[in-house]
Amino acid sequence: MCTFERIKKLAKKHHLTLAKVNDLAGIGTNSIYRWKKQTPTSNNLQKVANVLHTSTDYLLGNTDDPSPINTKNRHAIDIENDEILSYRGRPIPDDYLNIIKNLMDSDIERGKRRE
Repeated sequence: MCTFERIKKLAKKHHLTLAKVNDLAGIGTNSIYRWKKQTPTSNNLQKVANVLHTSTDYLLGNTDDPSPINTKNRHAIDIENDEILSYRGRPIPDDYLNIIKNLMDSDIERGKRRE
């Protein structure tokens, strides 16, 4: 499946026309249609990925997982503060966050004892 087809599939899933995705992404009129034969710029592809809540890797066919990837802080996520966190596009329940925090604290403590 090419980039255009993946965009079209996700747009349909989100009940959006390709023209609407184009508008929401703020890219040139009919840009997405031109991607049938042209390679999109990385900047425009990222804008479309943001609108469709997915990754550019998915749109390019590098992965079959359309779940968005947080590239902003891929290796460091601050779960101590009141940030809204999600996994595969769904909010993480507080009780799950508490379990994650406890596991991480336990590993950190064990690491400190080994040093």
